[in-house]
Amino acid sequence: MTILLLAMPFILLFFGLPIYIVLLLTSLLVLAVSGVSVEIIQTTIFGSLDSFPLLAIPFFVLAGEIMGRGGIARRLVAWVVSIIGGVPGCLALTTIASSELFGAMSGSAVGCVAAVGRLLLPALREGGYQDRFAVSLIASSGAIAVIIPPSIPLIIYGAVAQQPITKLFLAGVIPAILVGALDGAYVIYRARREGIPQHPRARLRNIAVATKQAIWALFTPMLIFGGIYGGIFTPTEAAGVAVVYATLVSRFIYRDVTWRDLWTITGDSALLVGQIMIIVVAAGVYSWFLTTSGLPQMIVGAIQGWQLGRTETLMVFNLLLLVIGSFLEPPAAILILTPLFMPVVNALGVSPIHFGIIVAVNLSIGMYMPPFGLNLFASHSLFNTRLSVLYRGVIPFLAINLVALAVITYVPWFSLFLISLGK
Repeated sequence: MTILLLAMPFILLFFGLPIYIVLLLTSLLVLAVSGVSVEIIQTTIFGSLDSFPLLAIPFFVLAGEIMGRGGIARRLVAWVVSIIGGVPGCLALTTIASSELFGAMSGSAVGCVAAVGRLLLPALREGGYQDRFAVSLIASSGAIAVIIPPSIPLIIYGAVAQQPITKLFLAGVIPAILVGALDGAYVIYRARREGIPQHPRARLRNIAVATKQAIWALFTPMLIFGGIYGGIFTPTEAAGVAVVYATLVSRFIYRDVTWRDLWTITGDSALLVGQIMIIVVAAGVYSWFLTTSGLPQMIVGAIQGWQLGRTETLMVFNLLLLVIGSFLEPPAAILILTPLFMPVVNALGVSPIHFGIIVAVNLSIGMYMPPFGLNLFASHSLFNTRLSVLYRGVIPFLAINLVALAVITYVPWFSLFLISLGK
């Protein structure tokens, strides 16, 4: 049964089937072979969704969609440009900073790519950046949303590993900034090397005007995180508040959307949430069979037999997460791998919070790792850029973020420092 569980997904993925169908078909096949009662499927499906933290996902997705189409994201980008203007590579830096900001409000990597890319790709092209660099930058920067709170993958990890979402959110802040800072250093170097024209230098007057126009947008992350860490509401409640706030600002203050637009946005968000939740359900059923097959115990025994230390074990986990994250979407990867890895993580004495950030950084890299990274396909579809061009373009960002991954993996301070301040 274990061989069937491991081999069938690769065979079905080879034929191009969606991941949720792959997981469900594999589970049903194992069910037929093992003779387990079909009631297990029903119980596991409902059990996979019966989690209060998961309620945050539809709210954050909807909030992100409203912000992306309701003028909030556009004003945030204009505000960042007003501050960074005059710095070499300021448009590329704006892309990274805007991805950090939008990721801190939406939690969706693909939503971040769509929102930031639509706003900044024309400007990047006009500013002298080639498509290979510009679209690759957008694809890799959008993956920061996997790490920075309110990250949807971190919500799912918290639910599976039974870790507090608030601590996971806090732990993701410094690693996300580190990734953005390293990417920023690279784009400054590249802009200087290639002589990319600079924008006019930042002026206090322009900054003041942009800040005035973006003040309601800038208040969004303050509302979300201030409410969570101030103990006013839970992450799930914060997601609901974000939806209400984004709706009020977009409809009545900026007036960039109509009630019909909001209805369309809600429908599109429901479709996206449905796609996420069906993966959660399929992965939940598949994970149940993996767990009952005894595979976690086999993995623990194998690693103990290899007599690997903490350093080597974390390296093995990173390699597995990078490979699997390159063709599985983060929710599915987390739901399948977390139950397998946690016994070893606990045996090594690694903080589950720190390990959650390691998982998030690995999967963020997988979002744009060739050949199956989801952000690559999203960028290919949204911006009509050939995949072969994107595969070459993301190589420098892969190298940079692998360095960041190594630092975050072996220096727990980056993940745990902000949490330690609250003790």
